[in-house]
Order: sequence, then C-alpha cells, then structure tokens
Amino acid sequence: MADWWDADGRRHRKQFANSGAAREHEHRQTALAHAERATREMKLAARTSGTKRSSSETETGAIEPAKGKLGVMIPGMGAVATTFVAGVEAIRKGLAKPIGSLTQMGTVRLGKRTDARSPKVKEFVPLAGLDDLVFTGWDIFEDNMYEAASKAGVLDYRLLEQLKPFLTSIKPRAAVFDHNYVKKIDGPNVKKGKTKMDLAEQLRDDIRDFKKTSGASRLVTMWCGSTESYIEPTAAHQSVKSFEKALRENDELIAPSMIYAYASLMEGVPFANGAPNLTVDLPVMLDLSRKNEAPICGKDFKTGQTLMKTVLAPAFKARLLGLSGWYSTNILGNRDGEVLDDPGSFKTKEESKLGVLEHILQPALYPDLYGNIFHKVRINYYPPRGDNKEGWDNIDIFGWLGYPMQIKVDFLCRDSILAAPIVLDLVLFLDLAKRCSALRGLGIQEWLSFYFKSPMTAPGLYPEHDLFIQLMKLKNTLRHLKGEELITHLGLEYYD
Repeated sequence: MADWWDADGRRHRKQFANSGAAREHEHRQTALAHAERATREMKLAARTSGTKRSSSETETGAIEPAKGKLGVMIPGMGAVATTFVAGVEAIRKGLAKPIGSLTQMGTVRLGKRTDARSPKVKEFVPLAGLDDLVFTGWDIFEDNMYEAASKAGVLDYRLLEQLKPFLTSIKPRAAVFDHNYVKKIDGPNVKKGKTKMDLAEQLRDDIRDFKKTSGASRLVTMWCGSTESYIEPTAAHQSVKSFEKALRENDELIAPSMIYAYASLMEGVPFANGAPNLTVDLPVMLDLSRKNEAPICGKDFKTGQTLMKTVLAPAFKARLLGLSGWYSTNILGNRDGEVLDDPGSFKTKEESKLGVLEHILQPALYPDLYGNIFHKVRINYYPPRGDNKEGWDNIDIFGWLGYPMQIKVDFLCRDSILAAPIVLDLVLFLDLAKRCSALRGLGIQEWLSFYFKSPMTAPGLYPEHDLFIQLMKLKNTLRHLKGEELITHLGLEYYD
C-alpha cells in the first residue's frame, strides 16, 4: 500500500503488488508534489515581487552572478562562529579541506544515471567563492575572534597560531542583549538605548557601516547566538506595524534575536536562525522578508543527536518497524551547554527537538506502529567535556508479531565541528537565493530544511524532517533553478 500527498495537500492511497513498488511510487509522487509546489511558489514570487520578467526567467529563475565580496554578519561570536570563520580561513590558506560542506564537496546528479553528469554543487550554480567572504559580528564579550576561539577550545592551538593575524583583526561589535532571555551568561560589550527601536537602529547603522568599510556588495546575517528563553507569539509579532510599536514601547516579548532579524530584513539582508528561538518564525518577519526580498530560513542547526534521529526514524518507517520509546540525553560543556542549564532556554531547545519524530513517523497514519511513543529529551551541562558533546540514545523498537528489540547510539561528536560547514552552506545558499529572481521573493526558504532541527515552512504546512527527503528537496530546487530535469529515482526507463 502506498500513501502520498499531492501538491494541494490531498492524501492518496493505492495498492501495489509489493512494498518495493509502493515505496518507489511514494518517492516519485512526493518528489513531483515538491516540484509542483516549488514551481507554484516561484511563479507567485515572480508575479508579486514588482519586477517584470520573461517567461523563461520565471520558470527557471534568473540568477545574478556572484560579483564582489559577500559580507557575513554573525550575532554571537562563540564556539560555532569562531570555528566557522577560522575554518574558512584555514581552507583559503590550503591548511584544511571543507569536509562536511555540501556546497564545497557535494555533487548533484543531472539527467539519467547513464549520462554520468554529476558536477560539484559549486560548479553547477553560481555560488560566492570562499575568497570573497568577509566577516563581522556582535558579542557580549570583547574578545576578538582569536581570543574567543582560544577560549572555546574547539580548534588545535597550532592551527589557531597560523590563523592568528586574521582572527585577531575581527573584533566584535557591541551586542543587543537581554539577561532575562539568557540567564546563565552576561557580558560587558552591550549596546545601550532608551527603547528597543533605538537598539534596532544601532544595528542598522552597524550593518551599513560594515558594508561600507568592508567593501561588500552583498550581506548575509547568521544567528549563532545563544538559545533564548521560551516564548510564544503574541499580537506584537503579527504585523510590521504592531512589531514596531512594540519596539518603541520596549515590549518584554521582543527578544534580542528578533531585533537582529528586524534590523537585517529592514536592510534587505537575508537572515538564517541557527538557534531554536522564534526569531524569524513570525508573521512580521515573513512580511518583511517578502517585502524587502531578503530570504529567511531556520531554525536550530541540525548537528548531533537530532541528525541521527532524522536518519534512523525514516529507516524504521520505511521498514514498518514499530517504536515504543526513544530516550535521548546529552552532556555538553561549552557556553551552549551552560545556557541550556537554564530551564527557560532548555524549554526552547526541547520544543525544537521533540517535533522531529512525530512529523517523520506520522502516528495518525500508522497508529499500530507509532501511536504510543514515549519520547524524552535531556540536556545536561558538564563542563569537563567542553565542546565535545556526547549524545546517548536508547531506542525501543518492535518488529514482526510485536517482538521487542533495542538500539543504543552513543554519538561522541564535536558540536561546532558539525555546525561550521552548515553555517558555510547556509551563507552561500542564502546569498544564492537573494540573487535568484525565483527565490528571493518567497520569504521562507524551505529547500534549506536539510540544515535545521525545526525547519520553517509556509503557514499551515507541516515540515519535512526526513533527512533524505530534505536532501532531495534541496537538490531538486537547484536542478529546477537551472532548468534541469528533476530526479525522482523511478528508474523504469532503464528497463524498457
């Protein structure tokens, strides 16, 4: 039996002779539905963005060349940000390889398998080169990037010494910070202002200053800051008018990350949210994104434990193995672990992590297999481990005739090492989206869900969490932009 949803969200069911044929049909129909939705969204953006384009441009998306420097602005110059920037410089100097980066090492298959056409992603679409990247950031501590990287303890000191002149030159700008949102840390390098609107204007001044002094022709903002305390959307977050009123009135539910997002989008700068905060996952930000053609995406970089869930859960569903419970615990000793030791910040992270299994396994469709899952997530601050996070999972599954089985996963990962290539790819892909007529007016860039624990989607649309569906969506989007045939993996043509 195959179950799938078409581009209009209608469910379909069809009987097949065997499970392999059913899965093949599901995959094909899913790919076609994604492609049809993407085409509709791109056409809508082309009609509403205010610029008339030729029909060929509307279909495949005219992409402006990546000329000039690309400025990367990072709120939060901690372990992830410094590992990313140091890594880019190490790669530029020939000291390391960009391992983990789809934009640098990944390929995209074009046409049939027999065509043998698999160019690198960076050769297929016009991405900015690493040599064109320039950096700035904001942080509550005054350490330059060399000092911050040394304290983070992620990278070997011998590598840092080779990068010291470059990293020392990147000094943090004063940050917008509210201790009520991140209770476990505090610092002296903080902006002052009578209202939150004052702070937003100061950030906009910073953005303009960086663009001028760095010589960048384009900019991207990457939130690498801490996880903020959990809040839910209010009336203040529903429109630009209500949000700006709330900024002027110092509304306590306007978090610092939202001020960065507002300032960036007002300046027409794409924004990616690497934390589980609401930030750009709000109606006001979607409106600003579309109005100013500044693409947005998020939220929460998918690095360790959740990455494993988005790999394993699809396997259980594909083989129709049942799941009784999934217990996950983490120990982490870096600044992120310290911040998450606060219940408010942990609640925000927990919400991001818990939604993965439900969306992948679809318990409403498979009640006998996934209708009664006990899912528990824990994060424990453990300073001796530093950035070397350990994610431990106990998974209770059951198979034929209900017989129980267990899987144990102990992922001793390096949090910032896994996050850094995600940051790089998002910088380059968001810049591509900004230069693409078919993407920049859409607002949310759902095709970048591959990189996030809690992917943003259009209102009312459930997110895809399956890592392999996400990758198919990303690569099919690139193929679509370049007018190439979408890959469905049906494969019947080889046997005609």
